[in-house]
Formats: sequence, C-alpha cells, structure tokens
Amino acid sequence: MSELNWNGTANWEARIQPAGAPRLLGWNVAPEELVYIPEHWLVYSEPNPSLHYLLALLYILFTFIALLGNGIVIWIFCSAKSLRTPSNMFVVNLAICDFMMMIKTPIFIYNSFNTGFALGHLGCQIFAFIGSLSGIGAAMTNAAISYDRYSTIAHPLDGKLSRGQVMLFIVLIWTYVLPWGLMPLMNVWGRFVPEGFLTSCSFDYLTDSSETRYFVGTIFTFSYAIPMTMIIYFYSKIVGHVMNHEKALREQAKKMNVESLRSNQNQQTQSAEVRIAKAAITICFLFVAAWTPYGVMSLIGAFGNKALLTPGVTMIPACACKTVACLDPYVYAISHPRYRLELQKRMPWLELQEKPQTDSTSTTTEVTNNPSSG
Repeated sequence: MSELNWNGTANWEARIQPAGAPRLLGWNVAPEELVYIPEHWLVYSEPNPSLHYLLALLYILFTFIALLGNGIVIWIFCSAKSLRTPSNMFVVNLAICDFMMMIKTPIFIYNSFNTGFALGHLGCQIFAFIGSLSGIGAAMTNAAISYDRYSTIAHPLDGKLSRGQVMLFIVLIWTYVLPWGLMPLMNVWGRFVPEGFLTSCSFDYLTDSSETRYFVGTIFTFSYAIPMTMIIYFYSKIVGHVMNHEKALREQAKKMNVESLRSNQNQQTQSAEVRIAKAAITICFLFVAAWTPYGVMSLIGAFGNKALLTPGVTMIPACACKTVACLDPYVYAISHPRYRLELQKRMPWLELQEKPQTDSTSTTTEVTNNPSSG
C-alpha cells in the first residue's frame, strides 16, 4: 500500500474524537504527517505522558552507558599499539555499530518528551536509516567475529586473519549492509515508518501487501537468520573443539598417571579454553536476546495476527537492542587483559589492579583473550 492510498478512516479518528473520549495515538500529529503512519497504530489510545517520560529517561541512561563504553573501546583500541591487531579491528567495527545505534536516540528522546511524532517524517527516516545500518552491521560483525574466533582456535598456526583480510571483511560487511538501509529510505523496496508510541521508527512490517511480506521475509533471512546461523555454527564448533581438547588432556594425563598436564600457574586460573567457551555462549545469548524479539515481531506483523502487536509490546525489542549495545563493550573488551591494562594506565582512578603480562603468557593471551577470541 503506498503512502497515498490510505482510506483515511483511522487517520480521521486520530484527529477527531468526541468530547471526553480518550485520545488516540496520532492526535497531535499534523495532517500532512499522518499519511506516513501505519493505520494499525492509530486505533490505540494515547499512553499516559508519564510513560513517554519514563522511556525517555531510560533511553538517556542507555545512551550514556553505551556511548561511554563504546567510545572508550574505540579510543583505546585505536590508540594503543598493543591492541591494533587484525582481530581487534572487528571489535572496533562492532563498537562503531553500537555507537551509531545510540547516536539516533536523541530523536526518540525528543519525541518522547513531546509525547509523539514530534520530529515528523524526516526525523523518522534518519532514525530508522541509522538504526538499520547499525543493527544489521552489528549482526554481520558478530558473525565475522565468530568466524575469526573459530579460525584462530581451530587452526592456531595458520588460522589467523591478516590485516588485509580483516579490512576486506569489514568492507564486505558494509557493502552488504548499505542496501538494506538505502532501499527503504529511497522507497525502492520497503519503507521506514513510525512504530509503537510513534516515537521510534523501523521498516514497515504492518502494511497488508505482498510487497511488504516479501520485503520482511527477505530482510529477516539476510539480516537475522544468516548471521544467527553463522554465529551458532561457529561458536558450537568452538565449544566442541574445547570439549574435545579438554577430554584429550584428561586422557593423556591419565595415561601418564598424573593429575593434570597443565602447569601450576594454569591450574591456579581458569583454562583459556573454558573462558573462550563461556564467552561464546554469552555472545550467542546476547545476540539472541537483542534481535530475536525484533525478528519475531516483524514476522507477526507481516504474516501473523497483527492484534498481538500493541504499542507497548513493540517497545520491548527496541529496549532489548539498546541494552545489548550497552553490554557489548564489556563482553568484548573489558574482559580483555591488555585492554584493562591500557585502561588502567590512562584512568588509574578506576583501580583495576591489572598486572602487566609476562612474556611467557603473552602469546597465549593474544590468541585466547583478545575480544575476537573470548
């Protein structure tokens, strides 16, 4: 359904209500802007302003935490020579995606404090375009990181990607991502529209047309299903490799009639392989938690019962994505010994108490504790 083919029923109801009746979403939207809003939302009552203000304050908190965490990651990983490894370029790219995702939140915050579609169609397009690039970019970067981790761990001698290979991967990621933002922006295929309380925007998954269903099915496959499959596959291979390696060590130790083949130093700390496995599970969980709600919501909107998608329900996926953007820098970087050491040098008041690495452990740390391998 094109912008000009609305029947106008819900739009009219959003503008004209009997005296004393509850206001509907869109009551404060200019008539020329109403055509951009899916009619699905215009039949719901306007929420209490306090809910708008609460979401705005929550997004301010998300924005502060995410911009600070990801900004520090970008700063330290780009300025510290010891962290300028090819694998860490993926982590910087992910931090850039998360940083981009939060740059657009002032639009949501402004709309929320003005209880609606305050910045109109232009603000909506900017918000959704940046969101599509950052969201799909983060998904594909996570997939690339999972491959890099698997390659490094499964083939420690020749599995590391070179700087040129990583740069090529990053170029391919953004080449892959860009069309999914440009097509709806330019109305070539799909479109960006308001959703929920009309304070945020995403691609249209509600218009009842075959074009919308084809678009939703395609973008679900290429921006969610494919990276999800890659992440689960490579991390499951990592976990399998770790389990087999641990089993081989135990069997060899048993044959040699010793308790463990690990050194005393390694016995005092958790094995690097186990840390990698735990990080792999954490990353899988975060990706599922961030994007599965959006994926399910878009499928319901395009192919299922639209009545399930109330304005309040649609805010859950948005908050999930922002939460993960806050957690990513901690999962990928703050658990990194060399990162913590650099952070300690520049911000000693944090009192991280990270000990400098010795030469005997530097090689192992590079392979097992950098953000692209745990």
